[in-house]
Amino acid sequence: MTQTFSLSFDYRCPFANIIHQHVVRALRAGADFDVTFVPWTLSQGYKEAGEPDVWNDPAKDADLLALAVSVSIRDHQPAKFLDAHEALFLARHSQAVRLVTREEIATILAPLGVDLNAVWADVDSRRPYEVIGESYRAMSVYDAFGVPTFVVNNDATFVRYMTPPSDDAASIALISSLVTMMAEQPALNEFKHTRLPQ
Repeated sequence: MTQTFSLSFDYRCPFANIIHQHVVRALRAGADFDVTFVPWTLSQGYKEAGEPDVWNDPAKDADLLALAVSVSIRDHQPAKFLDAHEALFLARHSQAVRLVTREEIATILAPLGVDLNAVWADVDSRRPYEVIGESYRAMSVYDAFGVPTFVVNNDATFVRYMTPPSDDAASIALISSLVTMMAEQPALNEFKHTRLPQ
């Protein structure tokens, strides 16, 4: 039975990196998931009062560039999205690439066969930034405060998982169990270990 959910991301967040690596691995291994990947920017929560929303502020374009690029690929080159999504997370968290210049991003995505000319034209149109704003507002309905946030059955859950993937079956089981719990236990508001795993 297909499990359907949305999942937010910002490439800067280490917890989003871990959970998205599990989701990507699970999907590649054939998991029956119908996932909508939702861009959500951490920068909006740090803007000063009176400043424009970050997706409307050219001064913040570099901070949102990787998100804008991923939105373009998701929407116009979907066959390349999972590879690009994984590569951007790995570049940020395994290689310490900031992902704030076109050169940095092109170096990561060109080997994957992404049509970068199409991406830059889309980014220059500002359409992906508008999509980021729309996605942020949509997640605000759920009082979302960070990434990664799952939306299952019109209910949102923030997840902080600490262990990167190492096995396809384990990643499928992890994501499936999380989504099942979200769907079947909506009254469970908080479940948190008091100590980090050793």
